[in-house]
Amino acid sequence: MRGNPFESDWLRGALAGAQKPRGTVSYAAGETSVPLEFTTLPEFLKQCVRRHGAREAAIFDAGQVRMSWYDLASEVDRMAAGLLALGLRKGNRVGIWAPNRQEWLVTQFATARIGLILVNINPAYRTAELEYALRRAGCRALVMARRFKTSDYLRMITDLAPELAMAGERGTVDCVRLPDLKHVILLGDEAPPACALGYRDLLSLAGPAQTARLDALSAALDPDDAINIQFTSGTTGSPKGATLSHFNIINNARHAAMLMRLGERDRLCIPVPLYHCFGMVLGVLCAVASGATMVFPGEGFDAGETLAALARHRCTALHGVPTMFASLLEHKDRRQLDLSSLRTGIMAGAPCPVETMRRVIGEMHLQEITIAYGMTETAPISFQTSVEDSLEHRVSTVGRVQPHVEAKLVGRDGRIVPLGVAGEVCTRGYGVMRGYWKDREQTAEAIDEAGWMHTGDLGVMDADGYLRIVGRVKDMVIRGGENIYPREIEEFLLGHPAIAAVQVVGVPDEKYGEELAACIVLREGEILDEAGVKAYCKERIAHYKIPRHVDFVAGFPMTATGKPQKFLLREQLMRKLGR
Repeated sequence: MRGNPFESDWLRGALAGAQKPRGTVSYAAGETSVPLEFTTLPEFLKQCVRRHGAREAAIFDAGQVRMSWYDLASEVDRMAAGLLALGLRKGNRVGIWAPNRQEWLVTQFATARIGLILVNINPAYRTAELEYALRRAGCRALVMARRFKTSDYLRMITDLAPELAMAGERGTVDCVRLPDLKHVILLGDEAPPACALGYRDLLSLAGPAQTARLDALSAALDPDDAINIQFTSGTTGSPKGATLSHFNIINNARHAAMLMRLGERDRLCIPVPLYHCFGMVLGVLCAVASGATMVFPGEGFDAGETLAALARHRCTALHGVPTMFASLLEHKDRRQLDLSSLRTGIMAGAPCPVETMRRVIGEMHLQEITIAYGMTETAPISFQTSVEDSLEHRVSTVGRVQPHVEAKLVGRDGRIVPLGVAGEVCTRGYGVMRGYWKDREQTAEAIDEAGWMHTGDLGVMDADGYLRIVGRVKDMVIRGGENIYPREIEEFLLGHPAIAAVQVVGVPDEKYGEELAACIVLREGEILDEAGVKAYCKERIAHYKIPRHVDFVAGFPMTATGKPQKFLLREQLMRKLGR
């Protein structure tokens, strides 16, 4: 490797050598001076422990738990040996259904240690969604919390598997409705149902015979093995299981960490969910790549808890989606807490309003925060700004293509569009998933024969390779033949001092085919009506971009990762409009 990839001088030189678009078309390739690592997750963690063993690896404020890298590796081995004692073998799928807590982190590495495939289950799932995920992936074991917020997980799993409460062999269940499921491991100290195991009971199963096998099993793994299944949000149909390999996620984390200039002295605050790539890859694996300490403020996102953790632990880095940062900015305690230790992090998961980014940099000391863009299917990041990028690039673009990744923008005809013209973002490279679990048809729709992942996002690339996301292909509104990108209108309306948040969608219209509708959340204490919104737009933007309908709302329906669900907003609006 040429130089230390976490040193600023190296980073500046590497980025300077990044390829810019060739000619006048929207195509770019990332720099390749730092080789990809062809390794597995157990070896990746082992390298980190060798370098940083005694240093603090993770802090969980909710459980008042602190772990060194040595502590983490030790508990990982105990859990892996316990899973072996249950009879689990390479390739078996193990679901995890829990919020951010110590056992989630251990399970991530314990399953990988012996080649099990971890299946991330959304903490917000209800009974039908849980059943779908377990059956689709064919999970042989489920590691789960008893409850989270208002969700009674134990009740939901016993509804699906009433056999758990019946007398039988401890740790083994024979379920009619979930025939693949044989083991349920309950987190927490309360006694588990008759056929389930407690987490501590699982660790106690680890004997010398199982422990002695761990290194050989890890050594036999292939970096291209599937190691993780993550279900998409399912906003356009049943969730699909994006299947990722060791090679996918390790290298994505390495390069994301490099672009943040993350190191062993950093403390990375992770309020984003571990079940998502943001927490599991850009959080946990970025820390493993760099030796940074992970700080988990709570089991789920809470602005007050996050701000307190940032100040208490003198965090230097913070991850979050735009809505999380907006909540932190508006929280009553922010100005009373010392956040001066903050430096960098990642804002991703949804398009970031320019004004929010400016405030985060100016008011939260995050002068080196980066914007990242990608999707679960690309492990997840494809584009990212760096700490060396100008303020303008970091507030208005998602940066340039990641190392070892290619990107192109294509029009409806599938041909590459010229620079400066909107097109669908397509990426190719090491990060592209192995496919959707047991779904060749959906995989073929997403990844073409040349290996390009079609993201469904619309972007514009400039002559230096910086990408600006302008919306979703399906979100683009065509009004009387004019293509309108909702994000452009959203950015404009956020410039109004009374508007805290806005989402723009298209609704059917007899005359124009579609018309714009703006759903607006006002700042506390502000007053604004529809006429005021239209007056603000008049003479400032083209007439066809002025929203025909304005709806003032208290908030937006969100996914568990903080993304506004535009299809639900559209449905709500159409009901209000009687369409």
